[in-house]
Amino acid sequence: MSRENLKVLTIGNSFTDSLVLYFKDVVESVPGCSLHFERANHGGCELHRHWSYIQNEEKDGVYKMYQDRRLSMREVLAKEPWDVVTIQQGSHLSWRAESYQPFATNIYNYVRQHAPQAEVMIQQTWAYREDDPRIRPGGEWKYDEASLARWKELGATVEPGPWHINQTDMYNALTAAYTKVAKELNLRIIPTGFAVQLARKNQPYHFRNYDPELMNTLHWPDLPPQAGDLVGNIRWTKDKTTGELKLGRDTIHLNLRGQYLQACVWFAALYGHKTAEITFVPDEIADSDAVFLRAMAQEAVDTFPQVKI
Repeated sequence: MSRENLKVLTIGNSFTDSLVLYFKDVVESVPGCSLHFERANHGGCELHRHWSYIQNEEKDGVYKMYQDRRLSMREVLAKEPWDVVTIQQGSHLSWRAESYQPFATNIYNYVRQHAPQAEVMIQQTWAYREDDPRIRPGGEWKYDEASLARWKELGATVEPGPWHINQTDMYNALTAAYTKVAKELNLRIIPTGFAVQLARKNQPYHFRNYDPELMNTLHWPDLPPQAGDLVGNIRWTKDKTTGELKLGRDTIHLNLRGQYLQACVWFAALYGHKTAEITFVPDEIADSDAVFLRAMAQEAVDTFPQVKI
């Protein structure tokens, strides 16, 4: 079923903030389609933290944690007759199935209570780039003690320990976790993570991992190889304290290609139109690459195994 005009709210984090750049332009490049898009996001926010904020707002009418801390979640949900409200896990916990519940169910029930007309959907997030220290070969990343203490105060059940996974492991684990929650709550999944994996597999060139010691040998304007992924951006930035240039490293967020891919996935999943109808192509992306990314988005939406609603 295709739709033309939607009001969409995300209860998420930076992995939906990445829709800001292209989503509206993608939607409105298709004749007759329009989008009202708002976010109830916090950077890095996990399901348990969103639920903690909502609980605190309900206990204290002055406490407001959303949209620049001007509104409570109840007020955000009442602000518009939302057609779609989305949820997702924080990416660093996305592969830990035990971290989702009971928080996903609690948030779902809260949305259904205060925005009963909205369809609740869940975005499948993506696996990190292969050079991320948590999943690169030999990586032994552990959750830091401060994060663990804070999470436990908010009710999370995550236990410490090294990740000991690679990119494929992370993708498979997060996909199983999102699918499990979708089945429990009878939700449709927005398969952004699947689209990222498809593009990684099918593009004509692939990301080449590098020795992390390379980062210590580079001088401006040199950068490590980054072509061939939808995720990540390493760039030179000025240290605000010293005034010196240093390499800033992001191996988890979508780059410009990934953000365009995500916008196309959301358009196809929410509107039911084909991505071939999209005419918007950012200046930063080649026309031929945009055709490829739209095709990957459509394939992801068409072939990801959805829960039967």
